[in-house]
Amino acid sequence: MSKIISQRELRNDNGPILRAVVEAGETFIVTRNGVPSAELRPVRNRPTFATREAFLSDRHYATRRNSRYTELRTDLDAVIDLEIGNDG
Repeated sequence: MSKIISQRELRNDNGPILRAVVEAGETFIVTRNGVPSAELRPVRNRPTFATREAFLSDRHYATRRNSRYTELRTDLDAVIDLEIGNDG
């Protein structure tokens, strides 16, 4: 069930409202002069980013579990010059 808020409420309390949307998944109907004008809801399937540690952990798991990783790595090494950017 969507909560109904006025445009003024959204302007004055945008921080807590956006936290409710992003963190709690709440949906708001924004009214203007009492007339519903917009819907504020969480974006579905937002891209997420892994930490460096999680990426490295997953990569090591992939090398053990996925034989195609080695093939991919070989192909990448063949086309990427690892010396680019090195002064030595």
